[in-house]
Amino acid sequence: MKHFVLFALMLTPSAALADGFSPVVEKREFVKLVSGKALTRFGISLNVSPEGAIKGSAFGTPVTGSWRWQGGLFCRDMTYGNTEIAANCQLVERKGNTLRFTSDAGKGDSADLRLK
Repeated sequence: MKHFVLFALMLTPSAALADGFSPVVEKREFVKLVSGKALTRFGISLNVSPEGAIKGSAFGTPVTGSWRWQGGLFCRDMTYGNTEIAANCQLVERKGNTLRFTSDAGKGDSADLRLK
């Protein structure tokens, strides 16, 4: 019985997959998605360059930073105005023109940003 339960859990889709999101695990795929586009959400517009820069604004305040791809995760360092935002590696998932970034390697809070 124990093995059956474990097998059933392995077949159960994650919440993200149930929402229609699929993971972006390759840097090449991520760069192709964001290249030349802005990541937007109410009050937020960010450009993530293929070379590793982050630049934009959030509610009128400048946002700058850098990113790298590490172990299938988007790892970033950012500054919001004069405030440093702690470095974090995030799971990236895609559904159409929406990218979902989930902090703490997919275990934390998430934010959906549209590609425009």
